[in-house]
Amino acid sequence: MTARSPDPESLFAEWLVEYGGIPRKLSRAYAFEAIDVEELHQEMLVQLWRSLPQFRGQSRVSTWIYRVCLNTALTGQRERRRREARVVPASDPSVDPVCPEADPAEAHERTERLTSLMEAVRTLPPTERSLIVLALDGLSHREIGEITGQTENHVGVALLRARRKLTAGMKGLVHEL
Repeated sequence: MTARSPDPESLFAEWLVEYGGIPRKLSRAYAFEAIDVEELHQEMLVQLWRSLPQFRGQSRVSTWIYRVCLNTALTGQRERRRREARVVPASDPSVDPVCPEADPAEAHERTERLTSLMEAVRTLPPTERSLIVLALDGLSHREIGEITGQTENHVGVALLRARRKLTAGMKGLVHEL
């Protein structure tokens, strides 16, 4: 796909078809309530549209989209913290199973596991949360570094620490059940 298109609306629509999952996943990772997920998702799309003229094709489209969406999420989070004294995470009813199983019990169990994972991810500091979300999306350390502006080695070390915190957080969630 080319970086330039004669019609920005068509280019934006093409990118949403191909990369539309990125803002959806990130909005689920950074918002707690379903309505906030949708609001953040819409804000990410608005920021992508506003930023489209600044895309120069110096990185992959997906890298640029991750960068814009992460910046939008982190900015929104800083603003929300200023407004609220305390944020209490709630379960995420918008987390859907990645692939529906034939057995409804398996689908329900998978949904519960994904919800627990997202709750644990939301307890991490924003920078670690970003690393985990990008890693869960299958990006390499190099790609994560391009998105976050960190070196590949730093990403590896920081991701290891974040995974340890996430594992400890998941153990706490499991013990609550």
